Amino acid sequence: VGLERMAGDRPGILSGGEQQRVAIARALFHEPRILLGDEPTGNLDAKTGAEIIELFLRLHAERGVTIVVVTHEDRMAKAARRVLHMENGRLVA
Repeated sequence: VGLERMAGDRPGILSGGEQQRVAIARALFHEPRILLGDEPTGNLDAKTGAEIIELFLRLHAERGVTIVVVTHEDRMAKAARRVLHMENGRLVA
């Protein structure tokens, strides 16, 4: 997730985006078959967000990982194979 240079640093000095990438790395550590993400690119800049989206697409294509994401971001939704919309707690599309 692009944090190799910070491997020896203390967690308290990480930015919000860096902490988000650490959370993604933790979620991927045991090579899950299903990955659940709640706004996984929410705290990331456009470039890093695009890299995470590309990582998710590769995980799905190469390893068959099923990825379920909740997001408000168009860039994440546009990358999805299937998009469902919810309003007021109900599935609408």
